[in-house]
Amino acid sequence: MSNSGWNHRSKNTLPLQLPITYLKPVKRNTITHEFNSGSHAEILPIQESDDNLSEASKLLRQGIQQQQSGELIAALKSLQQSLGLFQAVGDLQKQAQALSFLGLVTYSAGDYKGTISYSQECLSLLNNTSDLAVQMQALSHLGNAYRHLNDHKKAIEFLEKCLKITQQLQDKRSQVAALNNLGLVYKGLSNFTQAIEYQQQSLEIVRELKDNWGEEQVLKNLGNAWYALDNYPKAIAYYEQCVVLAHSLKNVRSASQVLKNLGNACYALGDYAKAIKYYEDRLHLAREIQDKRSEEQSLGSLGVACEALGDYNKAITYYEERLLLARNIKDRRSEEQALASLRVACYALGDYAKAMQYQQGTSSNNL
Repeated sequence: MSNSGWNHRSKNTLPLQLPITYLKPVKRNTITHEFNSGSHAEILPIQESDDNLSEASKLLRQGIQQQQSGELIAALKSLQQSLGLFQAVGDLQKQAQALSFLGLVTYSAGDYKGTISYSQECLSLLNNTSDLAVQMQALSHLGNAYRHLNDHKKAIEFLEKCLKITQQLQDKRSQVAALNNLGLVYKGLSNFTQAIEYQQQSLEIVRELKDNWGEEQVLKNLGNAWYALDNYPKAIAYYEQCVVLAHSLKNVRSASQVLKNLGNACYALGDYAKAIKYYEDRLHLAREIQDKRSEEQSLGSLGVACEALGDYNKAITYYEERLLLARNIKDRRSEEQALASLRVACYALGDYAKAMQYQQGTSSNNL
């Protein structure tokens, strides 16, 4: 649950921390969706008494829609203009609303210092109002931004305040996010037991809501927490549920990420055959979406797992494919790793002549 914001047209805000030409969404495990849907109707301006207010409201709606579709630069401009117009008519509450949604754009772009500045200003404008929904959002932004800046104490402080408001409002969707994000903070502190406790609560509520997108994210985070505790069977159980949901939602990139974790967890347990199955599934997905980096990683993982089973010939096949791909995408580091893996596998087979070819940086395909 997070939104964040900045606006250089606002009198009291800090300048942009991130050049707008570089605004791109940043991937993370925070849940932010609860502010992208149902709450909009409650916080959009209702009374539009003059042209400025009408235009400001229109720009605010437009900015929200642009943010939802990933058009961060366009969203930023619309929301900045909206904030400026709300300032012109002196409407503090609607300024706070605009700042909150500007916050979402900033957080989405990874400008966490900007997030903090705008969210703090948003809260200062709400001091004398009872707009708990916007306060909840601003507190969420602050907590999540401080988490990314590794200030865990402040992150917990703001997210706990946010959680209390979600409970006061009986806003279960936002509770899911607050609990999940608190879990992420405690995971950052290596307090995995507390992280799991929060995220387990989050999972129970998100299942009650039948929110498959939110459930998929929480399952992934729970798997990660158990993985960090080296409890691979528990991690696998959550990851497997997550992959099923990811496939049903056609969230291919998420499925690819979790399949990697599943393969690694199975490998750690010594279940190399199962690890290979998950790595192969990831390889097929990577090729389907033409994700060369995931394809290269999958080929390397498959080679390692085949070696663990003693199948050096199959390992060499995968390492050769990785080598060719690394050269194709001009990744010198991966190329060197593939050559090193090929040398080791060839030595294990007693094929010293071929090992020497790889020592010289060549492969059978080049000869």
